[in-house]
Amino acid sequence: MDDTQGAWDAVAALRAQIGAGLIGHERLVERLLIALLAGGHVLIEGPPGVAKTRAVTLLAAHLPGDYARIQCTPDLLPSDLTGMQVFRPETGRFDFMPGPVFHTLVLVDEINRAPPKVQSALLEAMAERQVTVGGTTRALPDPFMVVATQNPIEHEGTFPLPEAQLDRFLLHLSLGLPDAETERSILDLVEAEAAQPDQTPIAALDANLIRAARRQVAQVHLAPLLKDYIIRLVMATRTGGAVAEQVEHAVSPRGTLALAAAVRAKAWLAGRDHGLPEDAEDLAADALSHRLVPSWAAASEGRVGRDLIADAQREVQPW
Repeated sequence: MDDTQGAWDAVAALRAQIGAGLIGHERLVERLLIALLAGGHVLIEGPPGVAKTRAVTLLAAHLPGDYARIQCTPDLLPSDLTGMQVFRPETGRFDFMPGPVFHTLVLVDEINRAPPKVQSALLEAMAERQVTVGGTTRALPDPFMVVATQNPIEHEGTFPLPEAQLDRFLLHLSLGLPDAETERSILDLVEAEAAQPDQTPIAALDANLIRAARRQVAQVHLAPLLKDYIIRLVMATRTGGAVAEQVEHAVSPRGTLALAAAVRAKAWLAGRDHGLPEDAEDLAADALSHRLVPSWAAASEGRVGRDLIADAQREVQPW
């Protein structure tokens, strides 16, 4: 078996295993794997009880290295994430005690409950894969991935994420409540798990396989016309047209790069060596909507980023 087939088979098996424990969340599983393969981070927004934390826990169980969960509260300090220098009387020196961010997969639960200083502490880690504490810069594990969650129905005691922080997330997912059929399947799954609590230990995906998969994803071909389509989608938020008139701050070049990277990962997951316009159309809202700010007039009408990206997709055709 060649290296390419081995990496794809391993990720496909991972997708099936995670999907078996998440009823009705095929799209969420795919997006998490897209972010993992593209080396990006994910922000998941949804009401309580829709398996946001469960999804990340299942993914973590299959990844190499350690997993950390940070429960955000208003009294959280930046050092609670990054770690701190601790004085050791027995040695007469300061030793660094690493924080939870020094893990392969970090779940930042209810990130909008963390104060701005804590949110800012994540910026360097997410963008540079490193943390600077006490004048010393330390590298984070490879692979490294942050998955943050937030609850859209609670506003008291929360701190909205600044645009600079939102822009660090490759994808922003919005989850809703399941229908009756899916709800019944969830109930059956939970009852089955409760009846058989002892599960076979899960073999973690090898870090070298993840790195090999990422190299293969980076080689997925995007045709010039597909690249032009991605750029035209982004430009629709900046100049001319009805969409740009409703945008206060348009999508930056980082959005173009993010959508292109996500398209490559989605194509690779589908077993293709090339991206398709359908890939970009499917991912556009998740990759771009959190990177723009609606104008005051648009916001007053209840319009959000996803509405404006949907308008851009109607305005811009692939070919």
